[in-house]
Amino acid sequence: MKETQTERRVRVCVVGSFMTDLVFRVHRFPRPGESMPGEEFGLFLGGKGFNQAIACHRLGAEVIMVGRIGADYFGELFLKKMAEEGMSTEFVWRDPEMGTGVACPLIDASGQNAIIGISRANRRIDREQVAAAKEEIARADVLMLQFEIPRQISFQAATIARNAGKTVLLDPAPFHNIELPIDQPIDYIVPNEIEAAELAQGDSIDNWAIDELKRGRQAVVVSVGADGAVVYDREGRRRLPAFSVKVVDSTGAGDAFRAGLAVSLAQGKDIDTAVRFANACGALATTVLGAEPSMPALEEVESFLARQGG
Repeated sequence: MKETQTERRVRVCVVGSFMTDLVFRVHRFPRPGESMPGEEFGLFLGGKGFNQAIACHRLGAEVIMVGRIGADYFGELFLKKMAEEGMSTEFVWRDPEMGTGVACPLIDASGQNAIIGISRANRRIDREQVAAAKEEIARADVLMLQFEIPRQISFQAATIARNAGKTVLLDPAPFHNIELPIDQPIDYIVPNEIEAAELAQGDSIDNWAIDELKRGRQAVVVSVGADGAVVYDREGRRRLPAFSVKVVDSTGAGDAFRAGLAVSLAQGKDIDTAVRFANACGALATTVLGAEPSMPALEEVESFLARQGG
């Protein structure tokens, strides 16, 4: 008997990045030329692609991650973590020449962060690697993309998914890797407010989002941190408020938000329900230090939402 959407785990494919985060907690961000003592250090696994993949997995989805790491210690850490989580590493290739990506997030006393990243092996993911994963991309209910890998690789994957009639969700970050306009087959564009302003190129975010809907997007969802998220779709514009929590570290919160959105959409939820679930995922992620450790499990999110009244 053919399985139904409610009888199986939804499938999410993430084509994206692996970044090792060297995290420094500081009272405030240093000024140019200033040396100052830090308060805490941690080494965490991250990268927008990896964060979103592991978050979707913890939210109950069947996840395939397509990406590239180095043949180094940091790469081993990623493979070990994915094995511990019970995730497939079939399409995680090891580059013999370039090391695993690294990033240095600085987190101030308010929980806000500033990040320096070096892509390294992430820039070497190629068309051959995406082609090898073609069947998995086509099987997925949702394909998740970002711009920490070469954009032409992301768009190759988007074309595969669209040709298979599947949903494509784009996190257009970091902005400096974007080539405008985004003409590729994307159903949902999910920037933060800074990226949305950049994408608008001097116009208002509202006008830019409306133009994107005219280009055939299902929706534009702009995450606005403590103010929640703004949804643009055929029904108009509306803001769904964030949940109030004590912020420890905002690193990875956006990835948790996008994972929650992707899983909910894969389950057939309406956009407002999906964004509310995503807001809960993002809020919970800010309560834990580090990116990967902060990606919440489904049980945590459901319990949190129950406490919020549904």
